[in-house]
Amino acid sequence: MSIDQPLLPVIVPDWPAPRQVRALVTTRRGGVSVAPYDSLNLGLHVGDCAQSVAENRRRLRGLLPAEPVWLDQVHGRTVVDADHALGVHQADAAVARRSGVVCAVMTADCLPVLFCDDAGSVVGAAHAGWRGLAAGVLEATVAGMAVPSSCVLAWLGPAIGPAAFEVGDDVRDTFIADDPGAAEAFVGLAQPGKWLADIYALARRRLLRAGVVRVYGGGACTVGEPDRYYSFRRDQRTGRFASMVWLD
Repeated sequence: MSIDQPLLPVIVPDWPAPRQVRALVTTRRGGVSVAPYDSLNLGLHVGDCAQSVAENRRRLRGLLPAEPVWLDQVHGRTVVDADHALGVHQADAAVARRSGVVCAVMTADCLPVLFCDDAGSVVGAAHAGWRGLAAGVLEATVAGMAVPSSCVLAWLGPAIGPAAFEVGDDVRDTFIADDPGAAEAFVGLAQPGKWLADIYALARRRLLRAGVVRVYGGGACTVGEPDRYYSFRRDQRTGRFASMVWLD
């Protein structure tokens, strides 16, 4: 569901998380960046004016208990302990057990995945592009939470949808080599060697193999909603929105 804060519309994940687990996803609305980054771009690495990004982050900070633990995302599987993170870490996921520590990932087509456990004792966030997904970033995040996977809930945030994610044989072959059943997540196109990939289905398969059976979300398409989401595949030069989770 969506809740419109003053000047800052956000998305609140619809999942049965414990009361002390808080999460939100920004959209592209409510900031000061100008085209093509209009308007709530939170990424400093995309060519936007640094002062605009700083103001956008300031507005976001008003909704949070602390500044998010920002990551230098590299499409890998490294998981940061956000409770003790200093500076910006080169990683694609973070976990936290202390209240008020905000785990965050930024995306613009890649899949953001938020995690918590039944007891509300640990949360996590992962950035899962196809490379990170294939490398095992979701499994690494679950392992980093250090609780039984049967106790873990996951929420799949806004990403490129299955009707828009065109890939080549290399991507399909990478997933099938590790999991032959992943072929179900690909639909062949008329052009040989081209496929439509369902990144949500691929993520669910990886989570299931990690023992996470309660998975929510996964119905958006960043490419198909230009007024709401940034999309690198659609626009190339564009901003980034953030998906965040923390403990009260």
